[in-house]
Amino acid sequence: MKLLITGARGQLGIQLRSVLERGKSELGKIDDIYSNADIKYVSHNDLDITNLNDVLDYVEQYKPNAIINCAAYTNVDRCESDIDNAFKVNAIGPRNLAIASHIVDAKLLHISTDYVFSGEGNEPYKEYDMPNPVSVYGKSKLLGEQYVRDFCDKYFIVRTAWLYGKYGKNFVYTIINAAKERGYLEVVNDQRGNPTNAEDLAYHILKLILTDEYGIYHCTGNGECSWYDFACKIVEYTDIKCRVMSITSDKIKREAKRPSYSSLDNMMLRCTIGDKMRNWDDALKSFIDVLESK
Repeated sequence: MKLLITGARGQLGIQLRSVLERGKSELGKIDDIYSNADIKYVSHNDLDITNLNDVLDYVEQYKPNAIINCAAYTNVDRCESDIDNAFKVNAIGPRNLAIASHIVDAKLLHISTDYVFSGEGNEPYKEYDMPNPVSVYGKSKLLGEQYVRDFCDKYFIVRTAWLYGKYGKNFVYTIINAAKERGYLEVVNDQRGNPTNAEDLAYHILKLILTDEYGIYHCTGNGECSWYDFACKIVEYTDIKCRVMSITSDKIKREAKRPSYSSLDNMMLRCTIGDKMRNWDDALKSFIDVLESK
């Protein structure tokens, strides 16, 4: 098996590499096929996915059996002013990978986001629900999804949310550091979603891509909470002495609007390969226990 992973220096890309090198995740062993796989981990310095000719040359020369696209422009606020680059990375990049994967008959697994939804609902979004993004980031990610569907046949679109992991910047590290420094935090309590441990997501990605169960998937931690609830659990599990106060979103000035309710339902996982994603607070507790054991 030949596997190409783009965005390999990002949070999820590094987590995938960690699981692949260990041959397992906290959820269990991954398939033995990966132990003998030829895997290329590429970042922007190795391959500019926004350049079609570069992507075609690279993919046609390597001829992977599967591509996992973790590359993304994820600074939600900056996307509002850096519109062209947001669409280049989040839409044109996936389009180029889709075109190339179709040419070499490779599977493409593309990572997307809960921000493709408006957030106006009050129950978890399913894969068939109509997207309606409210930010440039969400719109660019939705166009990326559409291009993947338009330009290749063997695709998996995996929407995730509120991702955190061992590597890179994320909400968990931000709260831990701020709680230690300040001892007092204000966190919004009117946005709800699903915190997702990158270890769990990586496991399901590597399981899914070995199948022919093509289509759109939601893959997040089970259960939902607000950012305030999430922060309270982080402080509780790390045993940091810090007071956490809830505030509303209008108290924070941000460039981009966030969906107020973006919880996802992992329905298609349950219907195909099975949903082993942990409840969000169990996965968080495990993550912090591992952090503190080192």
